[in-house]
Amino acid sequence: MSDPDVCVVVPTIREYECVRDYVANARAHGFDTDRLEFCLVTEDDCPTDEMRAMLDDLGVAGGVYDGTARARWFEAHGVAEYRHLIPAHSHAQTSFGLLYLWAAGHDYGVFLDDDTRPHEDVDFFSTHLSNLAYEGDLTERASDERWVNVLNDADGDLYPRGYPYAAMDETSERRTTKVSDVVASQGLWTDVPDLDAVRILNDGDLRGQAATRTSADDFPEDFVAARRHYLTVCSMNLAFKREVVPAFYQFPMDDNEWGVGRFDDIWSGLLLKRACDAVGTRIYNGRPLCHHEKAPRSTFDDLADEVAGLELNEHVWEIIDRATPALPDDDAENGTTLAADGGVRADAYAAVARAVAAELATGDFSAYRNGAFLNRCGERLDEWVDCLDSLDDGDTFRQI
Repeated sequence: MSDPDVCVVVPTIREYECVRDYVANARAHGFDTDRLEFCLVTEDDCPTDEMRAMLDDLGVAGGVYDGTARARWFEAHGVAEYRHLIPAHSHAQTSFGLLYLWAAGHDYGVFLDDDTRPHEDVDFFSTHLSNLAYEGDLTERASDERWVNVLNDADGDLYPRGYPYAAMDETSERRTTKVSDVVASQGLWTDVPDLDAVRILNDGDLRGQAATRTSADDFPEDFVAARRHYLTVCSMNLAFKREVVPAFYQFPMDDNEWGVGRFDDIWSGLLLKRACDAVGTRIYNGRPLCHHEKAPRSTFDDLADEVAGLELNEHVWEIIDRATPALPDDDAENGTTLAADGGVRADAYAAVARAVAAELATGDFSAYRNGAFLNRCGERLDEWVDCLDSLDDGDTFRQI
């Protein structure tokens, strides 16, 4: 019997039964489910008793954390002053799962959205973990806009949610490169592509999905993005190593006076890519694919949630890119991997997070609509690293 070393974080308010499919996939492929610990992040008015009963029925470790349970967790771990880092009624509550992982000492994390399902013929968890251990040749993508479109091979000229409009119509190039030291594995999606509301409207769909659908044939190769290039990182199907947590805060969307939402995982992915480039590590993209079974909803509702941050999204990657972290190793900024010691590496990611936080918190973004929200993001990011430091300083324990 194994101790859990993989924390599976599922933000959910209604489709929590997706967990059954992922556990079934693991068992069908011989993956040891004793390695998995589930953290279901939900709300006080959701069926938390049913969620706990499901975990018991499946015989897997884990806990269900609504607002009340999260408050108790913060108190128990001596970090109640940081409760505001987790916004209310927001997908960005996945940040709580990162804290849960950090305090419990898990080596790996997996983010899953509750409207996804694994492909039955693919060993989902083993594929992600194999990606995190990958060493060898792999396609590296780049473009003249310094942006890589993860949907580049799909039909319909698709661009994913969060891809800047100014970076469209890029000239792309591909080459083969040696890859090692992978710290994140982004699985992509068949069926409903991850598009923003404007692009969904342009694609001719009013139900919040997309008229164009994707299949496995639209993702013919796995790849990495070139150094100092950016890409969209979506948290619906994503695995990562513990060391990146300081530079992986899910930015605090929805619960803010500016009404900015829907960019939490997109902006956290920009931060993560900046950190990986600084530390000398990689984000692996492609498989394992998942089915994205997005439920129909008003495209205009999504547009209302996104519009407050659309202009900011055009520029936030440039702000993150110009941050200059003071890393523990002088050569790391040039792409030299830091020593493999987990503490040193986590400190390096924290240094990048601090530098990006300072760039955001102190910048004058008054030229942008809702620019002051970026200042708030910088303040919260700096507090995020403080919170992790506090968890390290105290007695951490697994609370289920």
